[in-house]
Amino acid sequence: MLHRNVLALVAVAALTGAWLFAPTSPTLSAADLAEIQSLYARYNWALDEGDAEGWASTFTTDGVFAIEDQGAAGISAGHDAIVKFAHGFRASIGKHVKHWNTNLELTPTATGARGRVYLILVDFGTKPASIATSATYADELVKSAQGWRFTKRAVKGDRVP
Repeated sequence: MLHRNVLALVAVAALTGAWLFAPTSPTLSAADLAEIQSLYARYNWALDEGDAEGWASTFTTDGVFAIEDQGAAGISAGHDAIVKFAHGFRASIGKHVKHWNTNLELTPTATGARGRVYLILVDFGTKPASIATSATYADELVKSAQGWRFTKRAVKGDRVP
């Protein structure tokens, strides 16, 4: 009888312990969500204002920015390459184009988060202002010592099927 009671206690302890220490689904706190939304805004403001270093700081030091429509030629990897891209982008489109993002969707992952958002690039140099392009960003994010950062950001222009 004692043996059976001990086994029952061991079984209850094992089940309770398994329940207490079972892995849970990753989640994002309200503070994480607010910080990630701020990251998306800083990204756009920095690029639109010509702040290449500020824009690069929204990525991890080994971060990747990819323009999927251009294959390998559209990939910038690492801080210096991302800064170089930002300088070239600003020089090619001018000061009159601004990024607008909408419909941000964030999904927690085991290593951080995945995000996606629509991009509308508005040209304020035309009267009336016009949409220069529309696209979708697909993002991988991680929470670093400096806060949330993009590890990979891929932009893909919208195409009519």
